[in-house]
Amino acid sequence: MSKRKICVVVTARPSYARVKTALKAINEHKDLELQLVIAGSALLDRYGNAISVIEEDGFKVTEKVYNVLEGETPTAMAKTTGLALMELSNVFYNLQPDVVISIADRFETIATSIAASYQNIPLAHIQGGEVTGNIDEKVRHANTKLADIHLVASEDAAQRVIKMGEDPAYVINTGCPSMDLAKEVLENPDLDFDPIKKYGGVGEIGDWKKEGYLVVMQHPVTTEYKDSREHVEATLKAVDNLGIPTFWFWPNVDAGADGTSTGIRAYREHNNPKNIRFFKNMEPHDFLRLIKNGKVLIGNSSVGIRESAYLGIPVVNIGSRQNGRHRAKSVIDCEYNKEDITQAIKKHMEHGPYNSEHIYGDGTAGQKIAETLASIKLRFHKTITY
Repeated sequence: MSKRKICVVVTARPSYARVKTALKAINEHKDLELQLVIAGSALLDRYGNAISVIEEDGFKVTEKVYNVLEGETPTAMAKTTGLALMELSNVFYNLQPDVVISIADRFETIATSIAASYQNIPLAHIQGGEVTGNIDEKVRHANTKLADIHLVASEDAAQRVIKMGEDPAYVINTGCPSMDLAKEVLENPDLDFDPIKKYGGVGEIGDWKKEGYLVVMQHPVTTEYKDSREHVEATLKAVDNLGIPTFWFWPNVDAGADGTSTGIRAYREHNNPKNIRFFKNMEPHDFLRLIKNGKVLIGNSSVGIRESAYLGIPVVNIGSRQNGRHRAKSVIDCEYNKEDITQAIKKHMEHGPYNSEHIYGDGTAGQKIAETLASIKLRFHKTITY
């Protein structure tokens, strides 16, 4: 029997961390053949050049799709997605996969889903059924309605997908593959590398080894993109004022990213903070070990809701980007306000680490996804019951 060809499209650095263990399990499965397509900002150095990490991890890249349009505006997002749709349609036509996998909710992932669905290629969607506070939720639910196989991360998400009219037999709660990485880190949590020596970065930081440190990962909110500079400045002021050594990561390529980036550069130039060092990217395991050993994770990244719950990391979640998501006791929500952010950070530092909560899986998702893809009966047309 020939192997079932599974085409996975990775469009950004966070998407790789979301599926790394699934890629490994698919690649090693005797009945599956991995076709790995890297696209979008995952190919660009200014957003961390995730492809270099992917190749260093031993994965063979089947195709590369360059489709990012500069501008970081809603119009640029729409055109970037359109270019991805045109290019991925050709990629799928040439590769002839048995299943295409679309990941989560980034704006450009809808191109993966449309290009596969319109060519009658069975589509599997990872992390459907969740809710968030911006355009991502619309994209996620659109991906769900286009998908044939739903590999969800929680029981809450599974029930939501079923209520959307999807066949329960094709809604499988595998958990989130990023929990597999979190499980590995929790079993070996020591920070076994020097982030500055390994990744460089820019800016001063102080004696982070002696004093401890904070980690910030804050992205623009696509529905509030005009306020992205103001949003990031509130966090910068709070973190700078505290004076605690801080590792700060560059934002995703979303509408408003230019405002976030400009805000960071302007603040750095005019205020010259002595406690903040800025980074583009880190390998998934390294990043999780970094936040595990830090005092508090600050910003609005989904890692603060998902992996941090498993790792028991104190999180200050700012703004609306993660609205509606099931969160652990370790999360304090606040608005873009210097004083509120400061107080939330201080409260978490007084508390310290939290207990691990397995909201998004038990750390075995990659293997479950591979087994599902190898055994599930494929179909081209769904029967929807409302």
